[in-house]
Order: sequence, then structure tokens, then C-alpha cells
Amino acid sequence: MKYRHLIIANLFRKKIRTTLTLGSFAVALFLFGLLAIVRGAFSQGLEVAGSDRLVVVNKVSIIQPLPVAYQQRLERIPGIKEVTHNNWFGGIYQDPKNFFAQFAIDDDTFHSMYPEFVIPGDQWQSYKQDREGAVAGVKLAQRFGWKVGDRIPIKGTIFPGTWEFNLRAIYSGRRPADDTNQFWFHYKYLEERENTYWHGLVGWYVVKVNNPDDAVKIAKTIDTTFANSPWETKTDTEKAFAASFVKQMGNISFLIMSIGAVVFFTLLLVAGNTMAIAVRERIRELAVLKAVGFSDNFVLLLVVFESVVVAAIGGAVGLTLAKLLSLRGDPTGGLLPFFYLPPQAVAAGAVLAVAVGLAAGIWPAYSAGRLRVVDALRRV
Repeated sequence: MKYRHLIIANLFRKKIRTTLTLGSFAVALFLFGLLAIVRGAFSQGLEVAGSDRLVVVNKVSIIQPLPVAYQQRLERIPGIKEVTHNNWFGGIYQDPKNFFAQFAIDDDTFHSMYPEFVIPGDQWQSYKQDREGAVAGVKLAQRFGWKVGDRIPIKGTIFPGTWEFNLRAIYSGRRPADDTNQFWFHYKYLEERENTYWHGLVGWYVVKVNNPDDAVKIAKTIDTTFANSPWETKTDTEKAFAASFVKQMGNISFLIMSIGAVVFFTLLLVAGNTMAIAVRERIRELAVLKAVGFSDNFVLLLVVFESVVVAAIGGAVGLTLAKLLSLRGDPTGGLLPFFYLPPQAVAAGAVLAVAVGLAAGIWPAYSAGRLRVVDALRRV
């Protein structure tokens, strides 16, 4: 840049003020990154939901089970490619604060239903051959320091007693947003041990359809098939099913957007006031630049560019800190298992920072560009 020395000199003429302004942008963009992480954590299921999967639950409530015999009837419905079932376990590992999702799964169909979860072939076979075997996500294993072969005791809450599992496999996700904080074990083990109430029942079904375009029609067919039965169903797309959980916590997106809007509006006022003061202090210098031949547009662009540089540097610092925080994993002890700052959020934060810097500098720059040399040199 031809005039970079002039820009650097102007930025560092008031080091404390420049540092505080940079800090304002850094804090604002760090908060933006944190809000993006939280929003992503709550909407994780929406982002990774399969377009070809449906979720079939009891019409009364998801906590009410469905008969295991429904699996064969579901498989006979035209348009359905595959059916599996999941069962919430809800146990405690060491301490109630150590929350993580635990599911009893159908080994024969679960793996092919969720191809986004990657499991080494030998580990999966080892799991299937061990009735007390279990599979843990890579993040969950890292959280507790588990390794393949460990014996893991879990105290049941819905299903009483202490349940001990052999960790036979650790899975990873193909995408950053895939949940690798789950714990799976054999449904047959659950059914054999809990042979009273839960015998012949499952939590809910997941259905894979041949054509995602037919998902809504097939969902209606499923619910019609089991209508007027003791176990009526409610079928939604996997995305709609995940969204229902997010709605139970309120309008998270609106809350986050509101907080973000207030933060950036305040930042705009602070940065605008700072640039206005900086221009006022340099009235004579800007007049001299015009007097020696620099144009009004040059003065305008000089002030705007200084504002954008401050915004870009401060924003980069804030976004970098947010990204580094996300790389350390979930700091909430399992409350937000998906703790990730996506590249799209980083790009959006960078654009917002530059936009605020541009907006903050445009009016002071316009005022500087309109200065008349004679009037400016008269000011003290």
C-alpha cells in the first residue's frame, strides 16, 4: 500500500484509544462467535438431520413406547427402505453432572441407518459379539479418558440397577456437526435384563425412505396404518423431530439475534464516536493534505480505511479467541456436546466487523471530505 505509513501513524497517534477500540471489536466478535456456537449447539440436530429419514413416536408422548412388532409392519409399507429403533436409557456415570445420551440400539439395522457415523469394522464386529458390549463417540471417550476394552459401569434411572458395559468400539463423524458424544449398547441386552415392563417394547422408530420427496406422504401412511390402535403413532421428518426439542427451550435463534443486534449497535455507536473524535483532532492535518493537492475523495477514503482496519484487526482477534475456545471442546460438562464454530459463522463475523467499521467511519469521513481548507486552518 502506497500510504500505509500514513495510516499506521494515524492509528498509533493515540495508542490507548486505538487499543480500547480494538478491544471493543474483539470483545464484540468474541461474543458473536460464542453466540454462534451456542446457536449451533441447540440447532445441531437440524443441521445434520437426514432428509431421507423419518422418526415414528407414540402419539401420546415420546416417553411412551411402541411395540417391537411394529418394525415388520413398517417394513412392509411401500416406499420404506429400512427401519431401526432407538431406546433412551438415561443412566448416570459416576456423577449426575456427567450427562451424555445413552441408547439401546438394534444392531442389525442401526449402523446402515446412520452412515455418517464411522466405526472401524473390526471394532463393530467385536461389539456385536459381546452382549455387554458398548460403542462410544470419540468426543465422549476423550472426555472421560475411555479406551477400547474398558469396563464402564452406569447406574440406571429409568431401568434400576448398575449396568456394566465393555467398550468395544469408538465411532467418529464424517462431518464436524455429527454428534460424537453418544453411548450405544445392545437392545437385546436391555430387553433380556429388563424383562418385565419393557419386554416387547421400543422407544421410537427411525425409518429410511427410498425417495425424500415422498417423506410427507409416507409419514401420513404410517400414522394411518396405526390409527385407532392402542399404540397410535406420530411421524415427522428427522429435521422436524429435532426442531421440536429446540422449541421446548424457547426461541433460541430470536434471543441470540436480539443479543447480537444490541451488541453490534452499541459497538457502532462506540466506534463512530471514536472516529468522530479522531477526525476532529486532525482537522488541521487533513486541511494541509488538501492544501498540498490531495483530493476530497482521498481524505474520505483515508478516514474510512482507518476505521475498517481497526474493525478488521479487532474482529480477527475476537473470532480467533472464539475459535480457540471451541477447539478445547465442550466446557459445560455435556450440556452443549456440539461445541463448534463453523467457517460460515467466522465469515459472517468478519463481514459484520468490516461493515460496522465502514458504517462507523463513513460519516466522520464524509465530514472530513467536505472540509474547506480555509475554514479548517482557522480552527484551533
